[in-house]
Amino acid sequence: MSVKKPQKNRKNRSRTAAVKSAGSGRGSNRKFDPSIVQSKGVDDKKRAGNIITEQRTISNDDIKVVAESTESAKVPPQVKFVTVTEKNETQRVDNFLITQLKGVPKSKIYKIIRKGEVRINKKRCKPETKLVLADIVRIPPVFGLAEASETPKVSKSLTSYLDTAVIFEDKWLLVINKPSGLAVHGGSGIHLGLIEALRTRYPETQFLELVHRLDRDTSGCILIAKSRSALRNLHEQFRNGEVNKIYHLAVYGSWPKHRKFVDVPLKRSEMQSGERVVLVHQDGKPSQTRFKTLNSSEHFSLMEAKPLTGRTHQIRVHALFSGCPLVGDVKYLARDKEDFHGMEKSRLMLHAKEIHFTHPKSDEAVGFEAPYDDMFNVSLKMMSLNK
Repeated sequence: MSVKKPQKNRKNRSRTAAVKSAGSGRGSNRKFDPSIVQSKGVDDKKRAGNIITEQRTISNDDIKVVAESTESAKVPPQVKFVTVTEKNETQRVDNFLITQLKGVPKSKIYKIIRKGEVRINKKRCKPETKLVLADIVRIPPVFGLAEASETPKVSKSLTSYLDTAVIFEDKWLLVINKPSGLAVHGGSGIHLGLIEALRTRYPETQFLELVHRLDRDTSGCILIAKSRSALRNLHEQFRNGEVNKIYHLAVYGSWPKHRKFVDVPLKRSEMQSGERVVLVHQDGKPSQTRFKTLNSSEHFSLMEAKPLTGRTHQIRVHALFSGCPLVGDVKYLARDKEDFHGMEKSRLMLHAKEIHFTHPKSDEAVGFEAPYDDMFNVSLKMMSLNK
């Protein structure tokens, strides 16, 4: 004998089929029975926030159509008009758009320029067109923009450090004594870097850009440009080899007396684990570093290094090639090293001690020196390398 299921169960079954039925098109010509329209109550609306859900039941097939609308829907992208300031003066329009349209592929940026959707003072432009102060740039609506993140919060301890880390400052540049452990800029997995912290610390300064980079665990002198003209000038000096950088580093072992100049090519590589490293390789880029012994003890040497080229991890790999890996270099130290002589937990013992260049405005030769931090000094003392 068949038993007719209660209407309540049929309603529950219809709820399960709601999502599957939405958009299927079945029952689109069937009659709608207004007597069985169901709507969420006030309590449900509170729980759902701004989301209001309406459920309509169509006769015979128990098909439910669920339509959701949100009051806080995302606003579609709009045309933007940006006035060029000193921060972007003389910048190429393609590079300018890359900073304005974060998250948009470069291919798409070049496409909108090519199609004439980007205008400078109402005129078409080319990717290489340079911006002039007070230009008005029309940026078309573009989908795919990365969501703007909140301004990174700088801790009180970092703010306090930055106040004491300024070696030199004028209208055109900053020289900072970067601490070990702070990346120069944010990236994958890093929410806050030195440049982001400085922009938060100096909100009134329109332009702040890194002139060069230091590894995250390297401390010492780093240049920050405060105008685009200064940035261009300093970049040109780096390209022409006119910037003289001097590093201090502590290494394991006694440095070979004959090894004063290392000239071996370096190539970036990726290990099976996915870790990226730099190796000495015949197909690598030319790399030269001058080394000088400053002090030595039973198990360690304090060295001065002057890189003549600027390859990634150049000093670290050249020291390793010479048989004297850097103390605290977890990336390149042998995993099976038998004895660390008490320095297993040391920071990377690499410090950008001095930097010499021509001032971008006055054309005067200038030089700056960054003192060791407390941890570097303590480590030198532990290795009997303190003077």
